[in-house]
Amino acid sequence: MTAQDRTAVAEAPAHTAASAGFSTGYRHYILVILTAMYVTNYLDRQILNVLLPPIKAEFHVSDAFLGLLAGPTFALFYATLGIPIARLADRSSRRNIIAVSMGLFSLMTVVCGTAAQFWQLLIARVFTGVGEAGTGPSAQAVISDLYPPERRAAAQSFYSAGLNIGLLIAAFAGGWIAQHYGWREAFLAAGAPGLLLAILVMLTVKEPPRGHSEQLSDHMETPDLRTVARFLWSQRSFRWVALGAAMTSFGGYGATAFMPAFLVRSHHLTLEQVGVIFAGIAGIGGWAGTFLSGVVADRLGRQDARWYMYVPICAALLALPFQPVFYLAQSTTVAIVAAIIPAAMGAVFLGPCVTMTQGLVPLRMRATASALFLFILNIIGLGLGPQTVGLLSTLLQPVLGADSLRYALLVGMVSGTAGAVCYWRAAKTLREDLARVARLF
Repeated sequence: MTAQDRTAVAEAPAHTAASAGFSTGYRHYILVILTAMYVTNYLDRQILNVLLPPIKAEFHVSDAFLGLLAGPTFALFYATLGIPIARLADRSSRRNIIAVSMGLFSLMTVVCGTAAQFWQLLIARVFTGVGEAGTGPSAQAVISDLYPPERRAAAQSFYSAGLNIGLLIAAFAGGWIAQHYGWREAFLAAGAPGLLLAILVMLTVKEPPRGHSEQLSDHMETPDLRTVARFLWSQRSFRWVALGAAMTSFGGYGATAFMPAFLVRSHHLTLEQVGVIFAGIAGIGGWAGTFLSGVVADRLGRQDARWYMYVPICAALLALPFQPVFYLAQSTTVAIVAAIIPAAMGAVFLGPCVTMTQGLVPLRMRATASALFLFILNIIGLGLGPQTVGLLSTLLQPVLGADSLRYALLVGMVSGTAGAVCYWRAAKTLREDLARVARLF
């Protein structure tokens, strides 16, 4: 490792997080609990995508309205409210914020199952987004205080892989329940576990001191939002990290929202069949890619911190040639096989990007930095990705009919390539920006 990288990564002794009541086993327990929270979070978020076909049939709405339901309705509140909640998390108990937020989004998922009108479903999804806004930044900041920098990407990627498990459960169980019992019952089943998990967080999880994993003294006052935003903007690599993540997630969220509907319309599969396929390629394959990316980034990043950006670049380029085959193949078998690599690479960027976001700011900025990162990612990715795909599909439908989704989904290839370019730009100043933070302690 170069002297510059050693300063930037600021390695701590392996026993650091085991002190002060945080044994290795207990910090792993907290990581598992937070990951289970993220599984529930993503289950409640993504089960809607599996249920779009029966919702469309019942309420007689267009793909553009389905895109509104899957994207902006949730994303605007999820991304925007994440910032003030993260400000609170930088000042107070992150554990309590996680538990209360989890209880709210789980309750609102149950309420989605009671909607009698489409507008009622829209409102319930708004409050699901409000609840989920409080979990991500707080959880990512807690993980950074549990694991030292040289192990942090693996821990953040383990947490991030919860989205793939949540996606797996949403696809498999959601498709099966919707097929046999109805889409309302699927919402009810998805929301209930989070209520129990919120109680478990309050009873069994304690919060690590800020800076614990790095043996850093938490001597700073919590800066105001303008100060945090100004500092992040001055970190040139962060601008490109956030924009790259937004571009990657733009295509990813668009594909995830409409992949079940695409398989139903263009390949004439049932919801139950879609659930099994989606669970396998996006759940199991995606989990492996998301988690292993953090392990690889940590290992290579010990020699050169720029590998935290090179890993997402490799993932984007590896997935690129398989995407048109998946969307345009007439054979269902060929399409499913072609989807394996893009699904495995879809969330590879998360662990490394979150790790670098946490490393690019001082301790009392971490939750807010995560919230600002997620704001950019979700406003562009979640807010515009599904909506863009839905609008394109609606515009192409008079010409292409049921196959309009095939071509609308290809927009993800463009945004994924743009994301890779952004990661390359971030890598150019990453080591310099990390070293700047290390000098503040």
